[in-house]
Amino acid sequence: MRNPEVILNTLCSHSKDKDYKYERIYRILFNEELFMLAYEKMKSKPGNMTAGTDGKTIDGTTLQRIGKLIDSLKNESYHPKPARRVYIPKKNGKKRPLGIPSFEDKLVQEAVRMILEAIYEGHFEDSSHGFRPRRSCHTALTSIQLTFTGVKWFIEGDIKGFFDNIDHQTLIEVLRKRIADERFLRLIWKFLKAGYVENWKYNRTYSGTPQGGIVSPILANIYLDQFDKYMKEYAQAFDKGEKRRTRKEYNSLNARTVSLRKKWREETDKSVKSQLLDKLKRMQEEKLAMPCSDEMDENFRRLKYIRYADDFLVGVIGSKSESERIKADIAAFMRERLKLELSTEKTLITHAQEEAKFLGFHITVRSLNVRKRNRKGALKRDFKGKVMLNLSSETVKEKLQNLGTIRFTQKDGKVIWRPKIRTALTGMDADKMVAKYNLEIRGFYNYYCIANNVSATCADFGYIMKYSLYKTLARKYNSSLRKIIRKYTKDKVFSIPYKDSKGNEKQRILYHDGFKRKTVGFHETCDNILFTHYPKRSLAERLRNNVCEVCGGKGPLVMHHIRTLKSANKNTPWGKQMLLMNRKTIAVCEECFAKIKEAEQ
Repeated sequence: MRNPEVILNTLCSHSKDKDYKYERIYRILFNEELFMLAYEKMKSKPGNMTAGTDGKTIDGTTLQRIGKLIDSLKNESYHPKPARRVYIPKKNGKKRPLGIPSFEDKLVQEAVRMILEAIYEGHFEDSSHGFRPRRSCHTALTSIQLTFTGVKWFIEGDIKGFFDNIDHQTLIEVLRKRIADERFLRLIWKFLKAGYVENWKYNRTYSGTPQGGIVSPILANIYLDQFDKYMKEYAQAFDKGEKRRTRKEYNSLNARTVSLRKKWREETDKSVKSQLLDKLKRMQEEKLAMPCSDEMDENFRRLKYIRYADDFLVGVIGSKSESERIKADIAAFMRERLKLELSTEKTLITHAQEEAKFLGFHITVRSLNVRKRNRKGALKRDFKGKVMLNLSSETVKEKLQNLGTIRFTQKDGKVIWRPKIRTALTGMDADKMVAKYNLEIRGFYNYYCIANNVSATCADFGYIMKYSLYKTLARKYNSSLRKIIRKYTKDKVFSIPYKDSKGNEKQRILYHDGFKRKTVGFHETCDNILFTHYPKRSLAERLRNNVCEVCGGKGPLVMHHIRTLKSANKNTPWGKQMLLMNRKTIAVCEECFAKIKEAEQ
């Protein structure tokens, strides 16, 4: 049986060839090793312990279970089960529908996802950053900062209900451009038409990608890749001129500077030479402060474009009327080619001196030249038009409100931010409380660490979080704020003592590393070849070992899964062994598995 790494890399080798058509790829799904790799990738995700409509989870996986699934794919009797629909809260207080597929469907979807990723990763455009290996929100934002320099207008793209409105027939036609295997395409059709169950009632799906499906993000990227390629061609047609013309005022000043420098060099009188040097320095400063290029040059235009999932941002060096025409052309392409609707109200045209919103950041273009000095102390030009990624105080305020760590008071007509006690946490162990705050602080900072103003804005966030913790601990111990700080602070570091699982004394330290701005390493062209990592003791190897990890008995094994390691019962033989191995899985014989299930009743 072929190694899945070899298979996927073979698919990858043709990915960048836009004319290459993939044939007979359905049979790749008959490879047990591919499914074991998919199983390995999925094993640690807590969502796999949530049952779909068939009531089954990842727990109880066997080689026979996977073999039966492969057999159903071979004879095409496999049919995905409808997803179980649940609702999760959104930021605005509304609820978002989420589908929970059965474990077998997740396994097949992961195998399909790996195949599609190998086929399309090298085919995707560099402008796409969502749901792709080695790409993220940070790479999308960094790309904007690197390539949108000097833009005059932003177009903030908003597609109405994108994931729910993907046209099935159009998606299959897009896939058919690269995949000449009707069996594989029939499988995709099955996922698209699987439907969902809500309140015990089956509902058919007529558009959109599989609810909660593992394969949904890459199908969405394949669909919008048509738009990425359209925008690439559009930019090539729109762009005009090699560079902006130089301003007459700048040319005149530059000529006078050259003339004065020549005069200074030739002058022999020290007093006159000193006067000329002072004048030359003033002219040099004036030159650095003056924009050199003509921003109103009608013979220079540029269009820049970045997309993350269904959010996209267009930057235009041109007029507002040209930006409006671009917006209209985008709307027409979406409607005619992809059967999607661009929200005309939410797709905003924003001047670059104002703030466009993208992926939670406020993006603007600096309007003034900021003069800086180099290491030798000489003045240098920090170019006008640099893109700034900002974290707004409103975003910080909203996050603190969602966490419940802030309250507001009024003083002299101004709103004052105050830390707030989280009474719901007073029953939590002090060290766990510090760990929770650390997680919340780091999570927020790690996302916004690339913002230009992160140091100042996150300092406010850190202050409120820190004193909210102090106040909550003071309430927990019925003490004062000052006493709590004095008791647990040493060398300006706040920490809570605790004992680990082995009884060793440890200190849980509150985050105190500051909020320095970070940069993200990003290569415009990512490595498109996929490499499969096999752990030293994979699940496949443990299942094929045929030796029970609890009783040592020989025979067919069942893989038992738990949601978290701390839920393992150390008073049971299997729980004790899982803690000893530091794993959330254990391969057991059928007899031991029956005992585990009996104990869970």
